[in-house]
Amino acid sequence: MKDGVQKPVLRVRPRRARAARLAVVVAVVFAAGTAMRLGGLEAGFLLVPLVSFTPYFGVAALVALACAGWARSRAAVAILLAVCVCLAGLVVPRAIAGAAPTEGRPLRLLTANLNGGRGDAQVLVDLVRTLDVDVFSVQELTWSARDRLAAAGLEDLLPYEVTQPMPRGPEGSGIYARHPLRERAGLFRPVGHHMPVAQVALPGGSAVEVVVVHPVAPVPGTVGEWEAGIATLPPAPSDGPPRILAGDFNATLDHVVFRRLLDTGYTDAGAATGRGLAPTWPMSRLPPLVTIDHVLTDGRAGAAATQVYDIPGSDHAALFADLRVR
Repeated sequence: MKDGVQKPVLRVRPRRARAARLAVVVAVVFAAGTAMRLGGLEAGFLLVPLVSFTPYFGVAALVALACAGWARSRAAVAILLAVCVCLAGLVVPRAIAGAAPTEGRPLRLLTANLNGGRGDAQVLVDLVRTLDVDVFSVQELTWSARDRLAAAGLEDLLPYEVTQPMPRGPEGSGIYARHPLRERAGLFRPVGHHMPVAQVALPGGSAVEVVVVHPVAPVPGTVGEWEAGIATLPPAPSDGPPRILAGDFNATLDHVVFRRLLDTGYTDAGAATGRGLAPTWPMSRLPPLVTIDHVLTDGRAGAAATQVYDIPGSDHAALFADLRVR
């Protein structure tokens, strides 16, 4: 006090109170992101790629929950607890293997994206030989890559093929098999890159239908085409030969258009074997982050095991599935 005048006392708001308010804001953001994922509301070139990172979003939510606990914000803790429970319910089952199929004919399938034909042909052929592969689904197959695969000995291991290579770029695709193939036309109208379909004549007179999948990537300007490319894939059949979809879907289990395809009666082989979180892209410059390569089976087939393998020269991991077809 000076000259009889008392100065006001400034009260400094505790740091923890500010942190508590910030924790509520962060919790609301996480709740909005979780609601978007639960409702399948992703749209546009920004949200569609972002939803691919839902498993990492779940880890971040756990960190945010711990911070909210430190800030002693009951509201934020309550919101984030609900968020973490929801995200765990979405993500954790992918890491838990279901019961392995005990009946059916073995069918060993490998799918690989060659990154515009740059994938190492010798490594791929050695993988086909080591894994005793019956069917090989190839995306981004070029004429030069087709020749390199043949020179590396693929035709000796898988003598039958239905291929649609291109001079360059991502459009080409193909199927190689140990058993006779019969190309099938008219099953669906592909939107995106080449997606050949072939029936594989298994020993004993039965057959299985394999679809090579490769829609365009959901980048600015192609999100609508990407969505159509997945939406127009053939649904799981109730009769006829068992159907397998294998390839680079450019989609994860968190994309609503991919889940709608599964809802027609397909099962994701990776998730069924507890490896649904094994990332397959990008493999070239960064650690792999997301799982966009899949093998889907209808109700008459199942996966006993799956594994991913690095292929030099490719930005995708190859995905192997040991299937049983009834």
